[in-house]
Amino acid sequence: MMRKPVFLLLITISYLTSLSCFGQSNWKLTKEKEGIAVYQSESGNSSYKNIKVECTLKGTYEQLIALISNVSQHKDWVYNNKSASLIRTVSPYEFYYYTETSLPWPMTNRDAVMHTRITRDSNNRFLKINAVSVTGVLPEKEGKVRVKRTAINWYVTMPAPHTLHIIYTLEADPGGTIPAWMVNSFVDKGPFESFKKLSRLLK
Repeated sequence: MMRKPVFLLLITISYLTSLSCFGQSNWKLTKEKEGIAVYQSESGNSSYKNIKVECTLKGTYEQLIALISNVSQHKDWVYNNKSASLIRTVSPYEFYYYTETSLPWPMTNRDAVMHTRITRDSNNRFLKINAVSVTGVLPEKEGKVRVKRTAINWYVTMPAPHTLHIIYTLEADPGGTIPAWMVNSFVDKGPFESFKKLSRLLK
């Protein structure tokens, strides 16, 4: 049986590791409204900027998990989501889904296959959600640009009953020929609008 001090040490290391992607020092606040703060940072491997959102919303772990797992309803809160559909369920906390994002003409809609994993601490201290784009699951569709690199991370705690503190990060490359400067000029709008709608659904 693992001794308690060793167990606590491993939990601490796991906790600090999970926060490492949120602790970058180059985040710049670019939008703050209605309790939702959106930050941008330069990416080390892309011309497109990374995004971080911090906010405190009314809700519970169960409500948030239900909204994220119900992919067909993502269009109700995910910015510019045209449609999303479940591909395969591995477990209640792991699944694959297809998603399409609408873009204004003359740009082409983007789509992706996402693999989502949800980790809930047994003592309800935190909730982690990781979603990454994957290839080789569905063939690419004509008339759409397949996004091959997306990484989304949520770190959620409950500082008070029915209160969620969320730290969300997004790294993505939309592919195709959209200039990075154009994407970066409005990259904070989508996350802000998504979390504003999410807040309403959680209440």
